[in-house]
Amino acid sequence: MVKVLVSDKIHEDGLKLIREFAEVEVATGLKPEELLERIKDKDVMVVRSATKVTADVIEAGKQLKVIARAGAGLDNIDLEAARSKGIHVVNAPEAPATAVSELVFAYMLSFARNIIRADSGTRLGKWEKKELVGTELKGKTLGIIGTGHIGREVGFRAVAFKMKLLLHDVVQDREFAKQTGGKYVSLEDLLRGSDYVTLHIPLSPKTRHIIGKRELSMMKPTAVLINTSRGAIVDEGALVEALHEKKIGGACLDVYTDEPLRESPLFSLPNVILTPHIGASTVEAQREASIIIARKIREIIK
Repeated sequence: MVKVLVSDKIHEDGLKLIREFAEVEVATGLKPEELLERIKDKDVMVVRSATKVTADVIEAGKQLKVIARAGAGLDNIDLEAARSKGIHVVNAPEAPATAVSELVFAYMLSFARNIIRADSGTRLGKWEKKELVGTELKGKTLGIIGTGHIGREVGFRAVAFKMKLLLHDVVQDREFAKQTGGKYVSLEDLLRGSDYVTLHIPLSPKTRHIIGKRELSMMKPTAVLINTSRGAIVDEGALVEALHEKKIGGACLDVYTDEPLRESPLFSLPNVILTPHIGASTVEAQREASIIIARKIREIIK
């Protein structure tokens, strides 16, 4: 019988599928030394983002054949170590596409219409109708950096809002551009021409701090940066400086260099919306991710 260790919480529907072809042990919140012990006799490991699958963990898993990430990013897995051992690494980048893309629009609408300030002021008995004149998304230019599963979903929604699209990716999806009227441009041209810039790329040595002081200086003083991918893609120090000096209009952040975010100069800035890495946190996305990786595991094991 195939033995599976599930070290982060996943949806029960995915667990049910895995139990049809494997013996499943669910053990969440393990300390590093406990994880090294539990993984010794397992064929498959299922994680989300909390568990760090280091080279030590992979070395301890002598029988490991599959590491499955119930989500999109793979930066919590030592891919080099897994590759050297011939271990399959699978994930479910398609699962959170709807959830994350909807969050991007929640950010843009909140920012454009001053929703957070309007709510808090009204609760305090203020009537700031004249001070809260907003802007519309219609006619604005959205720059999408990364046109994979999530970036494309954002783009399709932007079309419904009658926004213009500038696109940037190392792999250009010409069909997507044709369907949305989007135009692939250089990173510099995207930053200079966009009213909103949203990031949908994986974290890697090449993408770390891809948005830094130089890139932020290219953006419009009214532009808003949105990051729902990985915190380290943006140089947080440079971003704080740009926000503080109002070199850009604002930022909407769901991810940070260090998580959980307990202390930060971002907390005192009025032109930023902060959420605790909730991009993929919908019932539907979590269920879909668990089912997708269950099926991928079954296919490999077969």
